Amino acid sequence: MASTPEETDNNSKLRSVSVDLNNDTSFMIDIPDALCERDKVKFTVHTKIPPSPPKPDFESPREKMHKLGEGEATMTKEEYTKMKQELEAEYLAVFKKTVQAHEVFLQRLSSHPVLSKDRNFHIFLEYDQDLSVRRKNTKEMFGGFFRNMVKTADEVIISGIKEVDDFFDQEKIFLLDYYNKIRDATTKAEKMTTAHKNVADDYIHFSATLDSLSADESTALKMYLLKLAELFEKLRKVEGRVASDEDLKLTELLRYYMRDIQAAKDLLYRRARALADYESSNKALEKAQLKSKEVQQAEEHQQLCCQKFEKLSESGKRELTSFKGRRVVAFRKNLIEMAELEIKHAKSSVSLLQSCIDMLKTN
Repeated sequence: MASTPEETDNNSKLRSVSVDLNNDTSFMIDIPDALCERDKVKFTVHTKIPPSPPKPDFESPREKMHKLGEGEATMTKEEYTKMKQELEAEYLAVFKKTVQAHEVFLQRLSSHPVLSKDRNFHIFLEYDQDLSVRRKNTKEMFGGFFRNMVKTADEVIISGIKEVDDFFDQEKIFLLDYYNKIRDATTKAEKMTTAHKNVADDYIHFSATLDSLSADESTALKMYLLKLAELFEKLRKVEGRVASDEDLKLTELLRYYMRDIQAAKDLLYRRARALADYESSNKALEKAQLKSKEVQQAEEHQQLCCQKFEKLSESGKRELTSFKGRRVVAFRKNLIEMAELEIKHAKSSVSLLQSCIDMLKTN
């Protein structure tokens, strides 16, 4: 069991959240608390066995906070305070998404038939001190870029190889189409979330303007203006929670499956590469047999290529089949949770509006 790192004054805490994607009680991973520092998030991991995902993107809320500071002179004190609260909420939302991403990642590893038994994985989950990861240097970053360029060119070359298994042929067609649809859905979900955030920001200005107008009133109208200002302030908080929940339950899920689909496509690439090598080894063996030269070496190489291809085909079918079931469970779970939250927030908005209307009618 890992221990909790020392807390700092600027750290943020999160309550315990358990994730069980596979309904498999033999593997339960829990992150009971997490600490947010300037450029990283530290986790405590609890598991039943002796037991890392995208880096948190805190840069966007930091930039917005910086711009807010620059524009402070053009805002009222109330507007500045409320905008600052919105950005702090956005920062916390990024923190929550990071914790959730790590939980899902660890659940995936713990339920994998091979990786769950890996000793390095167990050591990582048992380690009770800070883990420092060195950043890539320029040479390593350039090397990664070069490898991606080679892979892209290689994909073009092996794309002409005829598939020998209908299962993988259909999976390739499905994944290409599915990726495009998930990417489009992600873009639309991001726009929807941004729209809700913009509405919340607009409510800040409505509330501040009504509050400012009430200061110049000494009649009965003053009370109405104050109540309306209060209403928009409460609606702002609801709208902000709507944006946060949609981002966490839908947009982040779509982003995750874009990465998951890409991993599946990479699996198909590795198998296609192995198939190309296998076919090349067959040709090399035939050539060696015709020349009666280095036949044994060619046979050994052909057998190795065959074994690699068959192994990738076997594990590939297992992984792609698991992917189908996993995504259905994940989408069903998140969509149900998001729908429940949407209903809850909608009821809150209706209740606030009705209460305000009733109050204005009685006065």
